Amino acid sequence: MELGLKGKIAAITGGTEGIGRATAFRFAEEGASVAICARRADVLEQTAGELRGKGVDVLAVPADVSRPRDIERFMDAIIQRFGRIDVLVNNAGTSARGRFLETDDATWDADIELKVFGAIRCSRLAIPHMKKQGGGRIINITISSAKQPGAGSMPTSVSRAAGLAITKALSKEFAADNILVNTICIGKIKSGQHERRIKRDGWKSPEEYYAQVSKDIPMGRLGESEEVANVIAFLASDAASYVTGSSINLDGGISGVL
Repeated sequence: MELGLKGKIAAITGGTEGIGRATAFRFAEEGASVAICARRADVLEQTAGELRGKGVDVLAVPADVSRPRDIERFMDAIIQRFGRIDVLVNNAGTSARGRFLETDDATWDADIELKVFGAIRCSRLAIPHMKKQGGGRIINITISSAKQPGAGSMPTSVSRAAGLAITKALSKEFAADNILVNTICIGKIKSGQHERRIKRDGWKSPEEYYAQVSKDIPMGRLGESEEVANVIAFLASDAASYVTGSSINLDGGISGVL
């Protein structure tokens, strides 16, 4: 199926591992040029090198999405290099979870700066260019527990719930400009964060860890980053030309809400 992404410019925050990395390679497969940012310059350059090795036109900018100046530098570099931005994937984020009374202001501030203001600032800089060029796509990565938060899920469930509100509000405000805004609410997806937890907590093997955390997932397994990237590519494609303001649960059926 032709997705219509050939020649498009896709910007992906947190583009060096997990969902961000898989998304960069998925867009590259479709013939898009890719701009990625991440905090770790060495890992960023490694990912960019792998993409270039496949003949991809890639821009890699070291940037911390929780810092406004870094976001400005990233977005400015995209326009200087490519002259436009067709797709923005607000992916950068971590899974910060804890008990409410044990979560201090510094933890709240860091989470909101990264996930909420990161998405706001990236979108605010991308949208004027999308309006000028006649449209674009914004895809926000949130989580299914943002719709159905549980105990010990803060601040992540709260910041991701803000992402849902941002998605819906932007979709209505810029629909007339052909800027389509959607979110993917992920569940448990294999990632570098899980791999680091496996090492930190002393699990015997990744298989043992994944088997344990899969017990409450109806499909009986964690999702793969490539499975998320496939849905992102769909939302950015011509096939999703009438989809905006929507959230897609990508969680193996674990969520109790639509």
